[in-house]
Amino acid sequence: MQPNHEDVNALYNTLKINPEICKILVQRGIRTFENAKDFFRPQINQLHSPWLMKDMDKAVERVSRAFRNQERILVFGDYDVDGTTSVALMYRFLKTQYENVDFYIPHRYREGYGVSKAGIDFAKENGFSLIVALDCGIKSVDLVGYANTLAIDFVICDHHLPDEVIPDAIAILNPKQKDCPYPYKELCGCGVGYKLVAALCEKLGLPDTFPHQYLDLVATAIAADIVPITGENRILAFYGLQRVNEAPNPGIRALAFLSGTRLPMHIQNLVFMIAPRVNAAGRMDDARKAVQLFVAPSYEEALTYAELLHNDNSERKEADASITGEALEIIAANAAWSTRKSTVVYQPHWHKGVVGIVASRLIEHHYRPTVVLTENGNYATGSARSVPGFNLYEAIHACRELLVNYGGHFAAAGLTLNKDHIELFREKFEQVVAASISEALLVPEILVDAEISFADITPAFYNILRQMEPFGPGNMTPVFIARNVTDTGFSRIVKEQHLRFAVQQQGLQLTGIGFNMASKFSIVSGGRPFDLVFKIDENEWQGRKSLQMRVEDIRAAS
Repeated sequence: MQPNHEDVNALYNTLKINPEICKILVQRGIRTFENAKDFFRPQINQLHSPWLMKDMDKAVERVSRAFRNQERILVFGDYDVDGTTSVALMYRFLKTQYENVDFYIPHRYREGYGVSKAGIDFAKENGFSLIVALDCGIKSVDLVGYANTLAIDFVICDHHLPDEVIPDAIAILNPKQKDCPYPYKELCGCGVGYKLVAALCEKLGLPDTFPHQYLDLVATAIAADIVPITGENRILAFYGLQRVNEAPNPGIRALAFLSGTRLPMHIQNLVFMIAPRVNAAGRMDDARKAVQLFVAPSYEEALTYAELLHNDNSERKEADASITGEALEIIAANAAWSTRKSTVVYQPHWHKGVVGIVASRLIEHHYRPTVVLTENGNYATGSARSVPGFNLYEAIHACRELLVNYGGHFAAAGLTLNKDHIELFREKFEQVVAASISEALLVPEILVDAEISFADITPAFYNILRQMEPFGPGNMTPVFIARNVTDTGFSRIVKEQHLRFAVQQQGLQLTGIGFNMASKFSIVSGGRPFDLVFKIDENEWQGRKSLQMRVEDIRAAS
């Protein structure tokens, strides 16, 4: 959608920066100098008061009472990045004020997602009378009721959408509750936990800056959980990244070292280097060690846990590559599937910790809603992923008579079914998808922010783009198109599947890389002009930095 021309001109006259960047800013709702100031220079004092959140007073009072009465507090959270960072944040804070605290992470395969009966029984057996649940709990009506019969209280910090009936907890902190007046609704679980910590700091008379030491964990959760990087999340991620680069948690520092990530880190480093290693702990084994990594008091101790996570991630990558290869062979062997609007594949030996990742990989090759199933005891269980714009949860819900269990949201879901229903499910799912998906959604789409020329791509231009970070949903890395580009004669295929670009436009030359684009080399080498869609990043070689393109797509110029 083209932005209002007058708004773009007004912003350009105020900021005096490249008009194409002004156009992108207006598209993102930034129309005035004050908007731009808040966007480019977010201030931590712009965070909302935690006391605006429904039940915050009750939550703070219950934790304070536990302190006064010397009760045992159990910090409970999920096994993914948001859950483990939330638990680490809350546990580390509580330990600065109070000794009688422990944490619990449910085992992905023995207990499943969220609050578990095993976790509540552990609390009872070990004398815990208060559970602070993070990144889970909003749907645990029966389990919180069970805890109440055991005289165990719950304080729930969650960000998932509540059902009509909510648990009978002492306090529920969740800005998505219909009657919660908290102004920003898109916090991740760790963000909600941070708000509780901020309120507790106020109650205890600690400095306003005390919670800031945990912002690197909050930024890691925001990056991994794919929440919008707008409003408060942008402020939290902005200052969290500062913390990552200036005084990081020993666990983050250790993972950065093992993954070969150098400072300064950007949000994509948290997404692609840190988060997969944390997630791998729960996928391949036990996520408790991810919390142990984040609460380790020294770099040396953190490094021992980081090595365990790093090894889990190596195993995860091997399983991911192997299963993806097998799945692609199964698809290729079933020629009749080529006209289908969906993909459902199953093998009993596939590792259940990576089936969701494999579903995403398959969509890169066969762009359609995809389900990957494996054996789990007497059942088949698996994960589903969607293409943008298609409601996957509704499609799976329509197949519910064939399912033992299912859950998820618009873009991703999990499901369990009897093994003898796999073929019936494959056919039913295909019928549902084919009847409801439009052809347009089966073609990958790249949204272009602006058309620019090579002459626009200067260090000053790139410097402003960098100041638009952190990027993510709601503020994606800008994508550009440059038209009528020609090859210099030096573009080439590298490592058999990637394209190294050396191209020119109106006498100016630029280089770039296009991953998995070797099949389009004929467009580049044919001698005719073509159009490039790309992002701009920085390449460092032998100590020298230069701007380059990360090419997303090319086509012959019209």
